[in-house]
Amino acid sequence: MSATNASDSAPRSDSQAGTVTGKAAGIALLVILFASFMDLLDATIVTVAAPAISAGLQSSEAQLQWMLAGYVLALGAGLITGGRIGDDYGRRRVFLTSLAVFAVASAACALATTPEMLIATRVLQGLAAGLMVPQVFGIIRSSFEPAQMAKAFGAYGAVQGIAAVAGPLLGGLLVDADLFGLGWRAIFWVNVPLAVIALILGRRVLPESANKSHTPLDVVGAVMSAVAVLLVLLPLIQGRDWGWPWWGFAIMAAGVVLLLGFGAYERSVTRRGGQPVLDPELLRVGSFRAGLLASLFFFGAIGAFFLTLSIYLQSGTGRSAWQTGLVILPYAIGSMLTSGLGVALAARAGRALLVTGSLLLAASQALLWFVVRGDNSPGFWLIGLSLFIGGLGLGLAAPILVNVVLAGVPGKDAGAAGGVLSTVNQLGGAAGIAVLGTVFFGRLDSAAGGERAEVFSDAFAAVLPIEVVLYVLAAVLMLRLPRTAAAGPSS
Repeated sequence: MSATNASDSAPRSDSQAGTVTGKAAGIALLVILFASFMDLLDATIVTVAAPAISAGLQSSEAQLQWMLAGYVLALGAGLITGGRIGDDYGRRRVFLTSLAVFAVASAACALATTPEMLIATRVLQGLAAGLMVPQVFGIIRSSFEPAQMAKAFGAYGAVQGIAAVAGPLLGGLLVDADLFGLGWRAIFWVNVPLAVIALILGRRVLPESANKSHTPLDVVGAVMSAVAVLLVLLPLIQGRDWGWPWWGFAIMAAGVVLLLGFGAYERSVTRRGGQPVLDPELLRVGSFRAGLLASLFFFGAIGAFFLTLSIYLQSGTGRSAWQTGLVILPYAIGSMLTSGLGVALAARAGRALLVTGSLLLAASQALLWFVVRGDNSPGFWLIGLSLFIGGLGLGLAAPILVNVVLAGVPGKDAGAAGGVLSTVNQLGGAAGIAVLGTVFFGRLDSAAGGERAEVFSDAFAAVLPIEVVLYVLAAVLMLRLPRTAAAGPSS
């Protein structure tokens, strides 16, 4: 699930801003919620369809990881500058353009004939989403009255819950139904009519707003950070296929060096009075540093979990895509039950909710480990209980994490800090897919030739203790965060 660019907490100082009211406000909200729903849906729907995609395109395990990680990485790269681009060139214009590109990319994903083509179109889809998502919050902030704004952010939270439930179920249903012989391709085609409706309505009702910046966009910094992260993750995902050669580790080392160079460059941008992608001064705030690491571990664990779970359930236990969606459903239900509670209590006990949520997720993974180790093909209720506990934890922590971290950042830096934090959330998801996916597929390779259910059970069980460690580390780091959440909408 994509995190918001938390610049929505910035003051309202837009030029050319038009306020929408009445029926037009309702339609405008519907348009941006359509777009949000598509982005959030793509976070879960593809994982359920992953085994069918792999079989249909004859993709390698590394290519399957790239189909997911490529989208998340591109989304994170788009979030770095997406809000700023909307501010400078008009939020309505950037929103409608990126929505159109998202629709075209979705159609291209559906038409993909090779794994490489699907990876490339998924990256394009992620870039479009990365530009589109910040505009959702910018439009709400600049075009809605205060009372409407609160309702709009509440509606967005509801859409998050609906997408969490709809993703696994719709993915499984579309794959198994094989509508018009499309198979897994239907999960991408479903975006197209939604996008077309949103485009038609959006052109009519969305007002334009902009807030021209006086400093140039830090394009060099954005490119350096994206390339550095790619160089670090590339050997992690491709290492097994390459045979772990020395030059793979050299590429990773080059990525680390480039990250250090990125930090030096950002300091030089700051000295020149520019606006860097990552303000080095933010890293001097102890709670913000802890929040970045906590987010990296937290979303890193989530990023890989549903990919490995979906493959285990379908390839290991013989469940269909639809049955897999039903097994995952308790997780979504648990999240819906507690997300409202988390948001309501964040202003009084944000840190406690984060720690509790992360520890519940750790407990759910530990319980699932015992279930998987004790039975190569466990029943619905055993898996469902573990996932339900995890969903309860996710609902408590994920919706308020950004705002609790931002409570420790000076108000003038909230927008920049929110953008960095949201990007780290996406990078954590990509890194989790890279690292834990490699562990999962590596165990499958090493156990090749064994009894199928046992092989997949062993591979999935190898991932779960790492998940537990990541959530516990996140909980420990969350103890260093501010006690309550910042004012304003959560991500």
